[in-house]
Amino acid sequence: MNPVRMKVSSSNFMPSRQCLHWAGDVVVGVKLVLLIAMMGAVSFQKGLGAIHAMSHPIGAVFNTHHGTTNAVCMPAVLELNASVIRDRFDKATGYLGVEGGFEGFKAFVQGFNDSFAIPRTLAELGADASRMDDLITMALDDPSCGGNPVPLDRQNLKQLFERSF
Repeated sequence: MNPVRMKVSSSNFMPSRQCLHWAGDVVVGVKLVLLIAMMGAVSFQKGLGAIHAMSHPIGAVFNTHHGTTNAVCMPAVLELNASVIRDRFDKATGYLGVEGGFEGFKAFVQGFNDSFAIPRTLAELGADASRMDDLITMALDDPSCGGNPVPLDRQNLKQLFERSF
C-alpha cells in the first residue's frame, strides 16, 4: 500500500465524514470536493472496476445516477473481491478511522449509504432484472471490467447483478 496515497486518503476521508455533521464548514466542504475528485481519479486502481462495469450499462439502459448506482453495487463488489482485497483493506481502515478491518469497512459502507437513504437494490433505482443478460454483456464490454482484482466473467457478473437486484 502506497503510504502517500494512504495519507491523502486519510486526510480527506475523515473530513468528508465530518461534513455530515458540520455542513456549514467551507474548508470541510472543499476537502470533500477534493476527495470526490481524487477518488474518481483512482477508482480503477483501487480494485473496484466491477462497480463501474456494472454502473455504466445500468445508467445507460435505465438512466440512473452514476454515483448512486455505484453505491448500490459496492457491497456486492466488495464481497466478490474480498479474497484479493481483504488484506489491503485491513491495513487501510486504520488510516481511515474505521474499526474492524475489511468487515468493518463493509459495515461502514452500508451505514454510510443508509445515512443518505441510498437504495439497497437496483430494483429500487428503477432497474429491471429482466434485462440482466444485456447488462452482463455490456458490463463485460466495459473498459472498467479489466480493472477488477478478481477477473470478471459472465458467471460472477451474473452473481453480482443478482445480489444487487
